[in-house]
Amino acid sequence: MRHPSVAGMFYAGDERSLRNQIESCFLGPLGPGKLPKIGSAKRRVLGGVAPHAGYVFSGMIAAHLYYRIAEDGLPKTFVILGPNHTGRGSGLAITTQDFETPLGVVKIDHELAKAIRKDLVDEDDEAHRREHSIEVQLPFLQYLSSDIRFVPICMGFQDYESAVSVGKTIRDAVKGKDVVVIASTDMSHYVSKETAKRKDGLALEAIRAMDPKRLFDVVRDEDISMCGYGPVMATLTACAGGKATVLKYATSGDVQPMRDVVGYASAVIEK
Repeated sequence: MRHPSVAGMFYAGDERSLRNQIESCFLGPLGPGKLPKIGSAKRRVLGGVAPHAGYVFSGMIAAHLYYRIAEDGLPKTFVILGPNHTGRGSGLAITTQDFETPLGVVKIDHELAKAIRKDLVDEDDEAHRREHSIEVQLPFLQYLSSDIRFVPICMGFQDYESAVSVGKTIRDAVKGKDVVVIASTDMSHYVSKETAKRKDGLALEAIRAMDPKRLFDVVRDEDISMCGYGPVMATLTACAGGKATVLKYATSGDVQPMRDVVGYASAVIEK
């Protein structure tokens, strides 16, 4: 079991408070404005992008993706990719440990994990042990359903070649299966609101274009401090052929006044 590392810090630490906090993310001024309902139409969502800061700052932005996923109807399995902030463990790592949060246990899809664990991807628990970028996505999914299965991929390596390789591995592994791929990332870190909006806008244009190489180039050339561009490149590759839509963009400065802000975006990729 992989026990929570940021419960009580990035999000509320007990079930009742966490459910209330998630509902406030959906209903808040930067959120979708209503609570999600699980749809039953033919599913169109292939993947998405969501932020991973504390819910007080990024939760309302993330809620837009989870509202769209709920509206579309839930898949059998999720693949969630996040950057490795800690530097621990393998550079490209899955774990087969189930994840615990205050809302219960999220089980690993072992069949899919086995299919993804090849080429550059290792199985390594240490890379996941203290990493928050994947963990903070799970309560949103658990709020939608208590029966969620997923495969977590922690990415310390975020070069273009590694990200595309992981994306192709996922694409091959999920072919013909009911899976949604989610990239966990924040955008610009600790810059002025104006700088964040300009630079993040360039990165979001690359996401809209479904172009991982363009995203890599703009992050490098513009020196964008986007922490999860590797997971996003992998997700764009895994969902190649889909159409990306940016659902919401805001910064921590839209939540409370501050000089230097962090940017947050949610996006969905659909058939």
